[in-house]
Amino acid sequence: MDPRIKKLNERIEQAHLGGGQKRIDKQHSKKKLTARERIDYLLDEGSFEEIGILVTHRTTDFGMDKEIYFGDGVVTGYGTVNGRLVYVYAQDFTVFGGALSETHAEKICKIMDMAVKVGAPMIGLNDSGGARIQEGVKSLGGYADIFFRNVQASGVIPQISAIMGPCAGGAVYSPAITDFTIMVENTSYMFVTGPNVVKTVTNEEVSSEELGGAYTHASKSGVAHKTSANDIECLEDVKKLLSYIPQNNQETTGKIEFNPEDEIRDVLTDIVPENPNKPYDMHDVISGIIDEDSFYEIHKDYAENIIVGFARLGGRSVGIIANQPMFLAGVLGVKSSTKAARFTRFCDCFNIPLLVLVDVPGFLPGTDQEWNGIIVHGAKLLYALSEATVPRVTVITRKAYGGAYDVMNSKHIGADFNYAWPGAEIAVMGAKGASEIIFRREIAAADNPEEKLAEKEAQYAEKFANPFRAARRGFIDEVILPKNTRRKLIKTFSMLENKKVNRPNRKHGNIPL
Repeated sequence: MDPRIKKLNERIEQAHLGGGQKRIDKQHSKKKLTARERIDYLLDEGSFEEIGILVTHRTTDFGMDKEIYFGDGVVTGYGTVNGRLVYVYAQDFTVFGGALSETHAEKICKIMDMAVKVGAPMIGLNDSGGARIQEGVKSLGGYADIFFRNVQASGVIPQISAIMGPCAGGAVYSPAITDFTIMVENTSYMFVTGPNVVKTVTNEEVSSEELGGAYTHASKSGVAHKTSANDIECLEDVKKLLSYIPQNNQETTGKIEFNPEDEIRDVLTDIVPENPNKPYDMHDVISGIIDEDSFYEIHKDYAENIIVGFARLGGRSVGIIANQPMFLAGVLGVKSSTKAARFTRFCDCFNIPLLVLVDVPGFLPGTDQEWNGIIVHGAKLLYALSEATVPRVTVITRKAYGGAYDVMNSKHIGADFNYAWPGAEIAVMGAKGASEIIFRREIAAADNPEEKLAEKEAQYAEKFANPFRAARRGFIDEVILPKNTRRKLIKTFSMLENKKVNRPNRKHGNIPL
C-alpha cells in the first residue's frame, strides 16, 4: 500500500476514536455523551457524512504545535433526521475543552454556508469553554464569522441550538440568534461573565447553576426555550421540534395523514366556568381542539400567563398562542408580550399557520410594568401579528378587553377569521369597572349605591358582555359553540392553505426592539 494512503487511513481512524462506533440506545445511561455519540444518536443510522475530519489548528504559540488533534475540537457534517436532510456540528469538550479556534470556526461556517445554499435546518450541539485564548483575536474573529452567518440564515433556514455543556462569553450569542435553544439540566450553563467575574465586579456570590443554569434561563431570562433532563432527552427534543417545522422558508411542514370524522369535541363545552372571575386551564382548551397528544410547548416555564407552542390540527402543523387564565388572569405583560412576539415571527418566517386563543382582561398594570417598558414590549406583539402573512385565526373563549383585544390577533390587525364562543365578552373593560366610570354620578346619588352599581353593571353586561354586538359589526366572523371549534378550525385552515399576501416593497420594518 502506498505509504501516503496508509498514513491517511491512520489519521482518519485516529480522528474517529472516542465515540460514534456503537449506536446509542434510547434507554442508555443518563451520563453525558461524547460529541460523536450525540451526532450518532441524533441522526438516522448510517446517514452521517463528516466534513473536515482532518482539519487541525494552525497555532504554534505557547507550545500549541505539540498538541495536534484531528477535527480541532468540533465534529461537522450532514445527515438525515427521520429522512430529512440536516446539517450539524458538535463541539468536543475533550479537545482543548471544546474551545473555539480559527479553524474550528471555519468548519462551522462551512456547513452553515452549505445549509443556506441547500435549504436545510442547521443544528448546533454546543459544549465549549469559549474562545481559545492561545489564538487571541483570531478566535474572536471566528465567533464573529459565525454570528454573521447566524444572522444571514435567520428566517431562511431553521436554526436550533442544544446547549449540552458550558457556553460562556462570546459563545452565547450564536445560540441567542438562533430560533430555538434547548439546555440540558445540571450539566449546561450560559452566561456572558462567569461567577468569578461577577463576584469581583459586583461582590455577588453566585454559582454557575444559579447564574446561568438551565432552570434559570428557562424560567427567569427566557434565553432557553426548553430544558431536557439529559443528553438523550435533549436530542429527542431536537428531533420532535424538527417534526413541526419545514426545511426552509420556501417550504411548508409536511402534513401527517389524517382522516376527518365528525370532529365534535363535547369536552370543550364545560371548560370555561360560568363565573367570569374564576380561572381555568387553557391547556384543556388546547387539548380539546388539536390532534391527540400533539402539543409541543415552547417557553413553558417563562411568562406563564401566555402559552406558545406547536401542535397538529387535522394533520397540519400550526403555531398556537393562548392567554393562560391560571396565571395573572391571562393578562399581557412585558415578558409574555415578547415571548408571543418572538414565536409569532418564527411561525411567519417558516409558513406555519397561527391559531390565537384569547381570554385576556387587558395589560398588567403597575409601576414595575410601566418602568420596564410594557408600552414598547406590548407593541412588539402588536407589530409581529400585524406583520404576519401566514393564515391567522382567532378564537375568543371568554374575555377580550381593552387594547389587549386589539393586540391579540383581532380582525383590525389583519386576522383572517375571528370566532367567539357564546359567553365571550368583548369590551373596553369589565362591566364593573365600566359602570363605575360611566354611571358614577348616578351611583353616588343613589340611596343604595351598591344596589345601583349592581343594576348598572348588569345593564352594561347585557349590552357588551357578549360577542353578538361585535359580530354585527363584522369584527367577529361567527359565534360558535365550543364543541364545534375543532371542526370549524380544521375547515378554516384548510381553506386558507394557499393564502398569499403582497406587502409593500421595503428593506425591512422597524419593530420596536
